[in-house]
Amino acid sequence: INAEYGDLQATCRNSKNTLWINMKIKKIDLFYVSLPEVKNIADGTQDSLLVRVTSDNNLEGWGEVDSSPLVSLATYVMPMSHSNIISINASLLGETCETPEDIRRLHAKALRQAMDVKQIDHAYSAVDIALWDLVGKHHGVPVYKLLGYNNTFPKVAYGSVLFGDSPQQTYERACTLAAKFNAVKFGWGPFGSGSVENDVEHVKLARKGLDKVRGGIKLLVDAGVVFGSNVEDAMKRVTRIDDFDVTWFEEPFMTTELEAYRELSRRISEKGLKIKIAGGEGCGSFYQAQDMISRGHVDFIQIDVSRIGGITVADAICKHVQQINRGGANVKFVNHTYKSHVQLAASMHVFAGREEFDLVEYPAAESELILGLTSPTGIFCDCDGKVRVSEKPGLGVTVNLEVVRKYLQRVKIEIGGRVIYETPEL
Repeated sequence: INAEYGDLQATCRNSKNTLWINMKIKKIDLFYVSLPEVKNIADGTQDSLLVRVTSDNNLEGWGEVDSSPLVSLATYVMPMSHSNIISINASLLGETCETPEDIRRLHAKALRQAMDVKQIDHAYSAVDIALWDLVGKHHGVPVYKLLGYNNTFPKVAYGSVLFGDSPQQTYERACTLAAKFNAVKFGWGPFGSGSVENDVEHVKLARKGLDKVRGGIKLLVDAGVVFGSNVEDAMKRVTRIDDFDVTWFEEPFMTTELEAYRELSRRISEKGLKIKIAGGEGCGSFYQAQDMISRGHVDFIQIDVSRIGGITVADAICKHVQQINRGGANVKFVNHTYKSHVQLAASMHVFAGREEFDLVEYPAAESELILGLTSPTGIFCDCDGKVRVSEKPGLGVTVNLEVVRKYLQRVKIEIGGRVIYETPEL
């Protein structure tokens, strides 16, 4: 075991107290869960794909992907088409995985063998998270220590919800959330689809609702890529909502519209506005995130660990941000999370050891999948509205199998009379 991770051998033992050598991946199970009704709204907590990896010494690691569960599931079990289209399961089963180096090696292998599958980075996120969870449990340490951090810092949780259907509903939500959070984000919903005045009213009443409960609560706004690449329309909102002490204006454009991001950033700076630009949740690779920073000039890079390729890639981006900041940049790393606490825990380990990255997106929607999938474990706010990762091995959360059973959507894939996948029993 690499000495970089300290004396981990003492915790890497089986029940007979002997070091388990060459832990291998024995099984990969896939679980599609969904609420009874899925609505056409920007709420990713309505369904999910969970991935469980079991080792030959009977440890388990869990992960989650923020994508269409069925599309991602197929990436794990699809028949080989040729040497560049090989399923995730075929790439990983039987492989040794007991160190961070193994996880990174397997990440590279699986992506290389599925290089012609455009879903691969996205789908692989779940199993990558599961492997970090597994290896953390194998060594008896939390994931953040595997990533090179010695300790963690508390983060300010920002309650993340959709805008209300009306400004009044947004106001009511703000009043409710202000009782629990010291930072709140409103996004998507009707924002950007109507008049500038209506959008400004939503933000104005959000600020009013927060301030009614107490002062000093951060307000963040997520435009939900509604402006495409239209800088003029985005700037009309930014100029007005800057009056309401908005920390950032998130995702005004599609992730690929780097010129629009850069121009908006330039205009904000030129006008001397306080508001910052955030983006990056749509990034599907390290280089796309790097471009958002260097070409899009975002102030906050928001990485979704369950979309970008897992903890492996998110960690690389976080360390890249640290490096460029040492060279004079001032970019903040923050998670994008709108799934369960499996994903939230995985996201937080990536930057748990960095005090300067102090905000955490905390899904505050009503879906039972958010908290239920890991109940009674999870990431919980303290009395100051702050959160920390667990010191337990791996991710530090435990999947609740009863809740998985409750929402499980059984899937059977058959090709030419041959069953290539069927949901396993829990």
